[in-house]
Amino acid sequence: MNATQEKLKVQLEQALVEAFGADFAGVDPILVSASNPKFGDYQANVALSLSKKLGKQPRAIAGAIVEKLDVSEICEPPEIAGPGFINLKLKTAYLEAQLNAIQTDPRLGVPAAKTPRKEIVDFSSPNIAKEMHVGHLRSTIIGDSIAHILEFQGHDVLRLNHVGDWGTQFGMLIAYLREVYPNALTTANALDIGDLVSFYRKAKQRFDADAAFQETARQEVVRLQAGAEDTLHAWKLLCEQSRREFQIIYDLLDVEIIERGESFYNSLLPGVVEDLEKSGLLVENQGAKCVFLEGFTNREGEPLPLIVQKSDGGYNYATTDLASLRYRIQQDEAKRIIYVTDAGQGNHFAQFFQVARKAGWIPDDVELVHVPFGLVLGEDGKKLKTRSGDTVRLRDLLDEAVSRAHADLKARLQEEERQETEEFINEVSRIVGISAVKYADLSQNRTSNYIFSYDKMLDFKGNTAPYMLYAYARIQGISRKGDINFEELGNNAVLLQHETELALAKYLLQLDEVISSVEQDLLPNRLCEYLYELSKKFNQFYDRNQGVQVLDAQEPQRTSRLVLCDLTARTLKLGLSLLGIQVLERM
Repeated sequence: MNATQEKLKVQLEQALVEAFGADFAGVDPILVSASNPKFGDYQANVALSLSKKLGKQPRAIAGAIVEKLDVSEICEPPEIAGPGFINLKLKTAYLEAQLNAIQTDPRLGVPAAKTPRKEIVDFSSPNIAKEMHVGHLRSTIIGDSIAHILEFQGHDVLRLNHVGDWGTQFGMLIAYLREVYPNALTTANALDIGDLVSFYRKAKQRFDADAAFQETARQEVVRLQAGAEDTLHAWKLLCEQSRREFQIIYDLLDVEIIERGESFYNSLLPGVVEDLEKSGLLVENQGAKCVFLEGFTNREGEPLPLIVQKSDGGYNYATTDLASLRYRIQQDEAKRIIYVTDAGQGNHFAQFFQVARKAGWIPDDVELVHVPFGLVLGEDGKKLKTRSGDTVRLRDLLDEAVSRAHADLKARLQEEERQETEEFINEVSRIVGISAVKYADLSQNRTSNYIFSYDKMLDFKGNTAPYMLYAYARIQGISRKGDINFEELGNNAVLLQHETELALAKYLLQLDEVISSVEQDLLPNRLCEYLYELSKKFNQFYDRNQGVQVLDAQEPQRTSRLVLCDLTARTLKLGLSLLGIQVLERM
C-alpha cells in the first residue's frame, strides 16, 4: 500500500502545518505500519518527537494534529493511543475500491519507476576452465532475482557475466596442454569439462613447483596478449568448452545473462594506468604502480596500496575492474552498477570504488553498489563440501534437488493413489527441485550465511518454495473444480465481510510497497517473506468454514471470493516470477 501510505503521509504533513504553523512544513510524520492489527493499519509517531520542541505533552500534540487531519475517504476516525500514537484504520470501502481497481491491471497496482534508468547487474562470474560450483549459486540466483525486479520496474537492465577468461592461468593451461594433450588446443570438443578441470589442476601443480614451466607459461601469456594465432585459437576453444557447460547450468536455472569477460577490457588497461598517472594518483612502490588508499592499512599500520600495474608490467583484477567500471559508465551509460559477490570481496570493491572516485570517474548521478552475500554451509555448520572434502559442483547440487523432488512426488502419488504421466512427474520434479534451491537461498537475508538442507527446502510446510507453489496450485484447483475461468470474471465488485477476507485484502495491497523496498535495498528475502505471509493469509481465508464457501457461497459473495482467490494467485505468480521461480497449475 505504498500509494495509500503516501496519501496518508501528505494528509498528516498538511495537518501538522495547520496545527502548528508553516515552520513545520516538511516534518516527517513518522508513519509506519502498525505492529499489531488491533491498533489499526498505520501508526503516526510524530507527536512524541515534537514534545520537546513544542513544550507540550505528546497526547496534546497528537490531539491537535488529529483535529486538523482529514483522512475520512481512506480511514475510520483516527484514534490516539498510549503516550501519543495516532492510529489509523483503513475503511473497508476503501480496501474494496482498491482491489476493484487492480483486478484488470496486469501489474496488480504496482506502478513502474517514475524515472527509469540504465542499470547493470554484474553476477554469477565463473572462471573459464573451471566448473561452476556451490560458490556460484548465490551470486547467480540473487543477481537474477534483482535483475527481474529492476526489469519489472521498467529499468533498462544489462545482465553481465564478468567471467574470468584472461590472465596467467591460460598461459599455464595452454603450456601444459601443449605437452600432454595438444589435440585439445586445435580441435573443438576434444575434452569434456571434467577433463579440462583435471588438466587445470595438474597445470597449477606444475606451475607452483617448476620454475622453468612458470617461464614457459608466462611466454604463452605474452603470446596470447600479442594475439598469436595458435595461442588465440587454443584460448577460444577452451573458453567455448567452458561456455557450453555454463549454459547447461543457466538453462537449468532459467537464467539469462550476457557474457562480457575480463578479456573484453584488455585493450583498455593501459589507458587506466595512463589516466591515473595524469591525475597524480599513481605512486611507484617496489617497481609496481599503485594508488594509496584512505582507511586501509596493512598489519604494520601503514597505508595500503591498490596495485594497478605489477612490477613486471602485468595487470591484475583491480585494473580490469577499473577499466570495466569506466566502460560501463562511459559506453553503457549506466546510472546504477550493482555487483553481486560474496561478502569476502567487500574490501576489494571499497578499494577500487575509492580509486575511481578519487580519479573523478564517477559522475554525481551514478551509483555504485556492492551486494554482498554470506556462505552456503553444510548441516555441520561448515562450508558445504562433498564427503571427500571437495567443493560441491553446482550441477550435482541441482540434479540432487530434482532427484529428491522426483522421489517425494512419486511417494505422494502412490499414497494418494494418483496416476500421472512420466512427463508430468518429470516437469513437476524439475520445477519443485530447482525452485526449492532458489527459494531457500533467496528467503535468507543475503548478508547472512545459511545452512543448505534438502529436507527443509523441499518441505511442504513452512517458508519454502513447495509451500508457495502448493498455495498457487490450490487456487487453480478451485478453478478446475468449479469450472471457473478466472480471466472471464471481469471487473466484479469485491465485498469484504469477514476478518480473514479483510486480512487477505490488506496484504494483497502491500505488493507495491514490498517491490519498491526490494528495488532500493536489493534484499529479495523481503519479497519471500511477503509471499509466505500472503500464502498463510490465503490458507486462513480458504480454510475458514470449509473453504470459506468459495464455490458454494451465494452471490455476490461467491464472485467476490473468487476474485480474491484470483488476485492471490496472480500476486503469487508475479512475486515468484520476480524471484526466478515458475509456478505449477497442478502438483
